[in-house]
Amino acid sequence: MSGTTPGAADAARPADQLPAASGPLTGESAPREPSRTDVFLRELLRGSAVTTILAVVLAFIIGGVLIAVTNDDVQRTSGYFFARPTDMLGAAWTAIYNGYEALFRGAVFNPRVTDFATQIRPLTNSLGFAAPLIAAGLGVALAFRVGLFNIGARGQMLVGALFAGFFAFNLDLPIFLHLPLTLLAGILGGAIWGGLVGLLKARTGAHEVILTIMLNYVAYYLLLWMLRTPGLLQAEGTNQPQSQPTPASAQFPDLFGPLFPQLDWGFVIVVIATLFVWWLIERSSLGLRMRAVGENPHAARAGGINVERIYIYAMVFAGGLAGLAAMNQIQGNVTTGFAATIDAGIGFDAITVALLGRSRAWGTFAAGILFGALKAGSFSMQAQGIPVDIVLVVQSLVVLFIAAPPLLRAVFFLPKTEIEKADKARAKAAKKAVAA
Repeated sequence: MSGTTPGAADAARPADQLPAASGPLTGESAPREPSRTDVFLRELLRGSAVTTILAVVLAFIIGGVLIAVTNDDVQRTSGYFFARPTDMLGAAWTAIYNGYEALFRGAVFNPRVTDFATQIRPLTNSLGFAAPLIAAGLGVALAFRVGLFNIGARGQMLVGALFAGFFAFNLDLPIFLHLPLTLLAGILGGAIWGGLVGLLKARTGAHEVILTIMLNYVAYYLLLWMLRTPGLLQAEGTNQPQSQPTPASAQFPDLFGPLFPQLDWGFVIVVIATLFVWWLIERSSLGLRMRAVGENPHAARAGGINVERIYIYAMVFAGGLAGLAAMNQIQGNVTTGFAATIDAGIGFDAITVALLGRSRAWGTFAAGILFGALKAGSFSMQAQGIPVDIVLVVQSLVVLFIAAPPLLRAVFFLPKTEIEKADKARAKAAKKAVAA
């Protein structure tokens, strides 16, 4: 029998090539496989939902600090902080509590009144303020999913209002015809303005950011000219750049009656629009092509998808949703006649809402309700002597923390993602290579 005896080859190896010994007799145990619970908790803490919630919490904490710093009692008691620190700490706590309690009363529920309808009116106000934010945010989010940065929701809203005022306000129709016709005119105007961006990008390759910025100005000055010109959009008997009031037959009826004037049927239409966007992006074949283009347009083109056509479709839908936001304004919130500022900053706030909602339909819906609640509650906070700008700071901080997940994980000691671990390992290896 030829060959070596078992173990002879191992004995002939140098010592540094022998397999490492492990096991209970060596005092070292084999690495333990993580349990399902550990894996679940790790993935949960890495998830976008927890990150979003913690971003909101951290923004509110910093907002509370700003409320305390700007409070007169806190500033007064800070002068003798080292003599009686409890005075300043108590004043700070009172200021923060009163501020956020006022926010809650103005946005969700007012327990200081006895009538139930008055108690829940703040919640209906929040939903009413949220409706145009959600609609415009859905348009921005849909474009994001296709890889387009649509910052033209303002211009699309203005053209939607222009179409509704020019083509529908002067009609004398019953409500069951006049209301949907005005709504469709506004959506059509926004869709045409958004589709123009998609067409220019598809045909010329122009960047959508430049296009939307420029078309925002075009829409603003076009609407302003029409509002200043008698016989176009300017109300009769005035020289102010303002349209005539929205006809009663074109206004959204109140959803729950006159006790809740801020909440109308426009919110129901926004809910339907959210369902439509969710189905379009997540369930339809067109949505599959849109997501493919958003992930990698070159690979999508190689797979037979007409990328240019998808760009046009996406911007048409995005513009139509912005037009719906404008209709929530002129058919619900502002019915006494609109000016060139009818967008009220909603077109730019929609970018924030879409970012907070992670460009998902229902995430954008929830983000819009949050921002609507902040807007509704800001009036109660202002009545407490708290600067309304603090609410804007909180909104900005939410977006900042959403856009910087590593910062948020570092603050709350959350586990890093595999991508972050790989990046850190590469940076450490590169540092060692440079030092060697």
